[in-house]
Amino acid sequence: MRRQSKHLNTSVALASCVLLSACVSLGGSPSRIDGQNAFGFSSLGVAPQTSLQDENALVAAQALDVDAPVFNDLLNRKSVLSSGPLADVAASVLDANSRTAEAELRAARLRSEAEQKNWLPRIGPNISLSSLGGAVAGLVVEQSLFDNGRKAAERELARADVQVAAVALAEDSNERVRQALELYLKAEAARARAEINAASISKMEHFEYVMNERVRGGVSNRADLLLVQQKRNQMDSDLAADREAARTARAELDAMAAVPTSGITGLSAVTASSANAVPLSVLRAEAEAARSVANAKAQRGGILPGVNLTASVTNRGNDVGVGSSSQGIGFGTGASLAALDAKAEAAAAKVVQDREAANRRIASLDGQIASILRQAGEAKEIAAQAARNYDLFAQQLEAGQRGVPEVVSVFETKVRAEREAVNLVYELARLQIERAALLGTLVDGGRI
Repeated sequence: MRRQSKHLNTSVALASCVLLSACVSLGGSPSRIDGQNAFGFSSLGVAPQTSLQDENALVAAQALDVDAPVFNDLLNRKSVLSSGPLADVAASVLDANSRTAEAELRAARLRSEAEQKNWLPRIGPNISLSSLGGAVAGLVVEQSLFDNGRKAAERELARADVQVAAVALAEDSNERVRQALELYLKAEAARARAEINAASISKMEHFEYVMNERVRGGVSNRADLLLVQQKRNQMDSDLAADREAARTARAELDAMAAVPTSGITGLSAVTASSANAVPLSVLRAEAEAARSVANAKAQRGGILPGVNLTASVTNRGNDVGVGSSSQGIGFGTGASLAALDAKAEAAAAKVVQDREAANRRIASLDGQIASILRQAGEAKEIAAQAARNYDLFAQQLEAGQRGVPEVVSVFETKVRAEREAVNLVYELARLQIERAALLGTLVDGGRI
């Protein structure tokens, strides 16, 4: 092995300066007592342990990009669920959330943190065989001098990835709560209908007994008895179906919850969402548009010619050179650049399309909510009227002015009206929850 010169030439000095600046910029030194080198890895090549699981993913992502309004928007959102059963169910299912989207956000954040240092020199080993068959080993340092904004666009792209992941986390949390609350409302609606039928069956049994005695005494036709029995059997069947539906929905809900929800019953208020709340689908489209634009800029910078400075230190000498980083310009370069511009325009159009779709869905839900509110008021009045009719017919039955089949029909109408009124109450809550999920206001921003 040939002797090295005592005095480093200019190229060696330049390479050493570049290496030193890289080490200093990365916040380390060539040697550290704790066993980690300047690049944050242990001497065994394993990344150091961090406490990412103990961090709030949105807050950590916000600290990485404080200028992005999406994080403030998500963190400042307040849940429309007032204290009560619905909020308790939401808290239980959030506690049991596997939070895959949060892990993806952390990964995007770490990628962005790494990308923010892409302007620093890239250092790596270089081992090759010379024409004479000898091994040439060295260290190569490459620094971009001019790249048409490619590095900056890559940093912007990484930050946009974090924003997309943050919105995805909010969507995942709100969707999970929506699904759980719909199961809860389904179970509670079935339980309420079952209670109505269970309270009514005793009267149907009484009517069946009276008709049976009348048929035995020859006062009434057996066909009337069969009609009463059929109505009673239908009521039993509805009761069994409601109880099965309630058990199934509860079992599915408990599979999502951290603790069993059997002790949670009833409804609580769902307040109106903030008028300034932006639908999560629109936030996601805006973040994806920003990512698409940054990606187009990065690709454009890769197509256009750039300038790199390369320094190498090998066991056979040292070298410094300036070269081009261009992918090469061909006959299709102009079309490629135009395609990238069109990609940015398409992203902007997608935001407009998603905003229109979200506004249409919100308008549809608002119309349905107003309709259900009206129907619920009418159903409540109809149920009250049906109860008054039944009381009147029952009195006339006692006075011998009405037959049992007539009273049974009126009683059946009363039960149906009460069941319909109950259904509309829970349907109204379901629509309000769906609207809040669309706006991303089912879960507090700090709880995501």
